Amino acid sequence: MDRLTARRRLALFGLFLIPGLALSSWVTRTPDIRDLLGASTAEMGLVLFGLSAGSMIGILFSGKLVTRFGTKPVITAASLTIVACTPVVGLGAALSQSLLVAAGLFLLGLGFGCGEVAMNVDGADVERVIGRPVLPMMHGCFSLGTVVGAVLGMVFTQVRFPVVAHLAGLALLTLPLAVAAIRMIPAGTGREERHEQTTKGPAVWRDRRLLLIGVIVLGMALAEGAANDWLPLIMVDGHGLDPALGSGVYVVFVAAMTIGRFTGTYFLNRLGRAVVLGASAVIGGLGLAVVIAVDNQIAAAAAVLLWGLGSALGFPVALSAAGDSGPNPTARVSLVATVGYLAFLVGPPALGFLGEHVGLRGAMLVVLAFLAIAALATPALGGKQILGARTEEVRI
Repeated sequence: MDRLTARRRLALFGLFLIPGLALSSWVTRTPDIRDLLGASTAEMGLVLFGLSAGSMIGILFSGKLVTRFGTKPVITAASLTIVACTPVVGLGAALSQSLLVAAGLFLLGLGFGCGEVAMNVDGADVERVIGRPVLPMMHGCFSLGTVVGAVLGMVFTQVRFPVVAHLAGLALLTLPLAVAAIRMIPAGTGREERHEQTTKGPAVWRDRRLLLIGVIVLGMALAEGAANDWLPLIMVDGHGLDPALGSGVYVVFVAAMTIGRFTGTYFLNRLGRAVVLGASAVIGGLGLAVVIAVDNQIAAAAAVLLWGLGSALGFPVALSAAGDSGPNPTARVSLVATVGYLAFLVGPPALGFLGEHVGLRGAMLVVLAFLAIAALATPALGGKQILGARTEEVRI
């Protein structure tokens, strides 16, 4: 790997870290923010819809923006939006203004949606350059950010540190990292001429294997997104933990995600994508089933470890598979990422409305069903694949 590619990979590690920090900082303070707003579960679902709406707008336009301008301008705008708008959420909570919190989450979502798609396109390009999987480690940096942010959030929750000061301080710390990392991203990646977009774009929608990869990422991303938005409240409202311990259980989840993503390359190189993701869906489903069905705080908290390990590799591995599944990788990654973020960000607010009627634990049965569907679809990922040798066995 040459020096420029190494710097680019390092920059992407940092850029994946930032949204992880922002997301977990918000998630671990959701019980406090709910109390500051005086919101019910259904009302919190409406507030979360701001994040979902912004994310989906970002996702829907991100692929087109990348093909028109390349990944660097999109990553730049998205990363700076995340940094600048994180404090808006805290300010809205401090002022007890649900609309301001929703607006801040909308802008955060816009940054998440645009930035994550563009960074995944850039990361998939790095994989093609160096000939081995690196997207799981990049998503591992996202999870590492969630661990650090969750630990800080748990501590700040315990000591009753103001939400607005917490989120404003995070923005001040991440701004220099974002600026330094953006400078290392090369221009032009993912950009295509207009005639290439017209010729290649529609074909991806007819690719059966790519659509099955979308089914896999739908279930796996929903499992991850449901935990990111609702796990602290599931443990507080569904299992009777206090808010600080509820945040602590979320730390267990994101720590398991981080471990799974940093160690996943070892198993992918030896077992292949289909076996690894099939096992992941089963492991995640077992953990989630215990959280839903067992009325024991210790068992439920321990099962979150399985939930996190099982959810870890779904999104990055599916995106990697989409990127090398055929021509026009930008459109392919964008399509699968759109499906994944639909589940990751739109699914959880819908679970909140369902949870208002059947409880959050009961609402998680929907997630369990989608994990089962994802497990059945994993043969679409093909047999053992060695990126460095550029060989692949595909069985559908």
